[in-house]
Amino acid sequence: MNEAKSIGPVVSSLIGRGYQVIVVDDFSSDLTADVAREQGAIVLSNVKNMGAWKSTQAGMRYAHKHNADVVITMDADGQHSASDIKLMLEAYNNGADVVIGSCVSRGSAGRHVAWRIFKWLNGLSVHDITSGFRLYNRDALTALTSRQATMLEYQCVGILLMLRNLRLHIVEVQVKMEERKDGISRIFYSWGAVCYYLAYSGLLSFSKAFPVKKQSYLKKIKH
Repeated sequence: MNEAKSIGPVVSSLIGRGYQVIVVDDFSSDLTADVAREQGAIVLSNVKNMGAWKSTQAGMRYAHKHNADVVITMDADGQHSASDIKLMLEAYNNGADVVIGSCVSRGSAGRHVAWRIFKWLNGLSVHDITSGFRLYNRDALTALTSRQATMLEYQCVGILLMLRNLRLHIVEVQVKMEERKDGISRIFYSWGAVCYYLAYSGLLSFSKAFPVKKQSYLKKIKH
């Protein structure tokens, strides 16, 4: 939402490498949609603010409907580099179902506290839990466009638990993340937001209410 200052270079860097780009405009009040469209992106515009995860899921559903085999999610603020996508594709070609662009040196104290707590609670082996720079294969995409995934709020703990419990192969590749050019983190902008995130994701960690029978679940949600 409201990424008009940074979305242009992000889209052009991807288009220049031959990637198809889908931008989900989460009810921006600036020219984000216009700038992205001018640079060659497919733009999906929400009719109201849906939040980061549901907006991401909207783009994934569009890609799933159009038979995409691989989807890569990334932020619009310029933190993620298009040049690192080749590392993610290499991991995918070597058998990964999900690839996370990881940069554990980044972020605030609140972010690192959250990482440590949730890795302890749920045994996730992922180091950079909150990275939005991710690759998903077709099986992961099918799961994450399901109704069950819509109940989640963040693209981190709940999503990773769901994918892990589906026995999908998750790997991390080390990437460099640039400083945010504009705006603030939607989760870690204040200790109040961090506390809400901890409470919400803590409940998910304790419940672990996600499918564990991969083939039967994927077969069910494909129909």
